[in-house]
Amino acid sequence: MSSPSVDTEKSLAPPGPPPTFVEGGLKGYLTVFGAFFALFAAFGQSMAFGSFQLWYSQNQLVNYTASDISWIGSVQLWVFFISGGVIGRLFDAHGPTLLLASGTIILTFSLMMTSLATKYYEFILAQGVVFGIGFGLLFFPSMSATATHFMKYRATALGVAVAGSSVGGVVFPIMLQQLFNNVGFGWAVRISAFVCLACGAIATVTVSSRFPKRKPGPWVDVASLKDANYAIFVLGSAITCLGIFVPMYYIVQYAEGYHASQSLAFGVLSVMNAGSVFGRIVPSIVADQIGRYNTLIPSTALMGIFTLALWYHAHNIGTIMAYSVFYGFFSGSWFALQTSCIAQISKMEKIGVRMGMAYSLVSFAALVGEPIAGAILTRDNGSYTGMMVFTGVSLLLGSLVTLAVKLRINSSLLARV
Repeated sequence: MSSPSVDTEKSLAPPGPPPTFVEGGLKGYLTVFGAFFALFAAFGQSMAFGSFQLWYSQNQLVNYTASDISWIGSVQLWVFFISGGVIGRLFDAHGPTLLLASGTIILTFSLMMTSLATKYYEFILAQGVVFGIGFGLLFFPSMSATATHFMKYRATALGVAVAGSSVGGVVFPIMLQQLFNNVGFGWAVRISAFVCLACGAIATVTVSSRFPKRKPGPWVDVASLKDANYAIFVLGSAITCLGIFVPMYYIVQYAEGYHASQSLAFGVLSVMNAGSVFGRIVPSIVADQIGRYNTLIPSTALMGIFTLALWYHAHNIGTIMAYSVFYGFFSGSWFALQTSCIAQISKMEKIGVRMGMAYSLVSFAALVGEPIAGAILTRDNGSYTGMMVFTGVSLLLGSLVTLAVKLRINSSLLARV
């Protein structure tokens, strides 16, 4: 049994950086700054899909079920996740700049097309497929580039960068709710597209990688798949992804079911994402002190516990708001720590491809999670009980599988991992 005092992270971390490595530096801090804006635009828009879910159910797609509408967001997430393997390889070969520029153009185009869409398949193509491609081109290079500039404070740096997604998740639902009512759906989405264009431009000129451009490795890194720690971690992430997006997609609709006004229902999603801002920063700082896995695992478990213990009994707007804050906080921690946990069990030059592969592999869970939840909701004639149980159990099981990785690294529960 290993002693809890052993610094497991140091003994098991990948080989140290070259002697010229500088923690952060001007380019590193500019990269965090640019990554924040990239994720504000891409992930922030994605996290606001609950606003679109409610709007579509009452307007353009009023004749479609909740499960049908959720497929738009699920396709978006699937394309985003599965693009990671390809984009990670392109990042290794070409660096972040061209990818970010392409992502900015594609994301903006997707929103412009969404603003013109009227039919279900048009929303699937524009807000699902095309948005997912732009999302991936902004997200993966930003996160991979940030990881190359930091070692000691990698989780903190990634947490600050990924906090941009939560800030976007606060801003976009409020902005869209106001614009939907004041200027109509089309111009509301077009205005949000211009915001994303500006954010993407900032990211393109500020994000850089510490590594020079290099010949990419194989499309599938078989050695990584044979690494048990990496494979188990990806499995745990996939199980978690079955449930993690469900509250974000359905909390607005759930709140309105308890007689919340449209503005208040949209506000519930903003509150959830506001909690996520702190969840992406504070646990990341803690993780650099007590261990990244030691922070990720309880955060995942607490998402499940609060879903089963609080959302299950949330029958008034105050309780719904309280659940939104707690869930937002701990889900933010999960999103913030994924890259640093992958990096901790990877060689530094493989961070890009390993992160991309991981997201590609979990993409299928992200694709089916929300439609499964929607199908349960339809089967139960609008009762959210089954959906809540599905979400909570997925999150708890995901935390247990990830715990297996920590115990493989060091069998002591108290070890810093």
